[in-house]
Amino acid sequence: MRRWGGTGTPACVVLLGLLLGAAGARLQAADAAPPAECSSCHDQAGKLEKSAHTGLPCETCHESHEKYPHPSGVPKPVCTTCHEEQGGDYAGSVHGLARKNGNESAPDCALCHGSAHELIPPKSQAFRAAVPDTCGMCHNEVVEQYRASVHGQALARGITQAPLCTDCHGEHKIVKHTSEASSVNAAHIRDTCGSCHGDVRLTRKFGLPADRLVSFDSSFHGLAAKSGSQTVANCSSCHGVHDILPSSDPKSMINPRNLPKTCGQCHAGAGTRFAISQVHIAEGRTEPAALRMVREFYLFLIPVTIGLMILHNGGDWVRKLVRLRFARSASRRQPEPAAHSEIRMLPFERVQHAVLVISFFTLVWTGFALKYSNQEWARPLLFMEGARSMRSLIHRVAAVVFMAVALTHLVSLIASRKLRSHWKEMLPNIDDPREALSHFAYNLGLGDQEPARSAHSYVEKAEYWAVVWGAVVMVASGLFLWADSLVLKLLPKTWLDVATSIHFYEAVLATLAIVVWHFYSSIFDPDVYPLNTAFLTGSSVKKQEQSRDPVTPHEAPVAGD
Repeated sequence: MRRWGGTGTPACVVLLGLLLGAAGARLQAADAAPPAECSSCHDQAGKLEKSAHTGLPCETCHESHEKYPHPSGVPKPVCTTCHEEQGGDYAGSVHGLARKNGNESAPDCALCHGSAHELIPPKSQAFRAAVPDTCGMCHNEVVEQYRASVHGQALARGITQAPLCTDCHGEHKIVKHTSEASSVNAAHIRDTCGSCHGDVRLTRKFGLPADRLVSFDSSFHGLAAKSGSQTVANCSSCHGVHDILPSSDPKSMINPRNLPKTCGQCHAGAGTRFAISQVHIAEGRTEPAALRMVREFYLFLIPVTIGLMILHNGGDWVRKLVRLRFARSASRRQPEPAAHSEIRMLPFERVQHAVLVISFFTLVWTGFALKYSNQEWARPLLFMEGARSMRSLIHRVAAVVFMAVALTHLVSLIASRKLRSHWKEMLPNIDDPREALSHFAYNLGLGDQEPARSAHSYVEKAEYWAVVWGAVVMVASGLFLWADSLVLKLLPKTWLDVATSIHFYEAVLATLAIVVWHFYSSIFDPDVYPLNTAFLTGSSVKKQEQSRDPVTPHEAPVAGD
């Protein structure tokens, strides 16, 4: 016999390797029980090759089958062994809870997905096309509505990106629409619809209007929904749920003939006299001309007005600081001008002013909280937005108080001779423009001598008449918005859109004017800093040389005046 290491050694090694490999493969085959062996008794095993489970050994789902024949009482396969996350979602869904409560007819994995041996890959077109049929086994009436809708018709034409039941309701974690966790809950409808209608890629591909989500978000409905309201109209309120049809279809909720009924769900009588005009309005060529004119007017007026205020006050502030600086550092200081106390506000006027301040800033806070509901300063007002708008209630109460102050002011001027006499000093006269221009020029450095200023100068008059003008505009536009149903019943919808635009832009102008103009003259003006206390005490200290007219203190009104 030849010794190990002879010429036959390599052949022996190869032969031994083949024998060991074959034995290992035999043992592995016995352990893994490939489908070829299982299919000798179970014809379903052969179907795995074309399913989503292809390549998985039978033991992945069928445990405890090592012995043959198989013992009785072997547990059925449990899908959550691999699909743990989906199983958890299903357990908390309407279907899973129904099963848990004893409803054996409620859908389970097998009913929706079919046999585990013939599963269609979930990302395949065949899988998506089969979803309506699957849901229709239980929800037949709803699926019929879906098939007739724009979404169902798109799917029938082979557009696989068309929304399916699972795109809107979810797949395994389907909960009642009344639950906040539902994707079709009123709080989430906008985001659910927006996943397609806000997708630029999809809107371009299928020629859909790209501004629908933007226009909704900028509308009252969109702003209220963003702030948390679940009672305001959303996409499904107007377009429908499963029966969404194009506006050209006579059965569509947004067909022009059906808009009065659709809008009438919230606004009784809307569109009975005038046709409901364009609903989705975005800035650009499609917006009504009146709305564009209002926007362009205010976008010109606001920066020009506030810019001039900043320029005027900035120059005044610098001039006065320079004057104070030189006065302190001069070696020979001139004696301070004689100061006197002027009666600026009568007691009744101070009460009006206090109520006006409270109501005005409440209106500012609650009004802008709707527009900018994502800001931290707006959060305290939005804690009850879901069922009832606390913000809206506070806003309207403040509006009533504001209107009451305005009406009281008007009545007091009619009833009191003293107040009327004081009010006449606030009337514009021919000297006001000259005084304003001379001070403006001086503040810009075009002059060495500060012009004299009357007891009630253009500064106070500008403030007063700006409040009067702003009050008229804000009250008129606000009443339009408050009586929205009546307006939609008697007038075209464009009137409401214009009132909304005016109300917002005028609020911006009024707020900036108060901050830039009134706060400067009452707080930051070096002559009154840190505060002009006239609104508290009725009088303020002024330097005699700054007054052009002799000052006559006002007497408080007496009974019968």
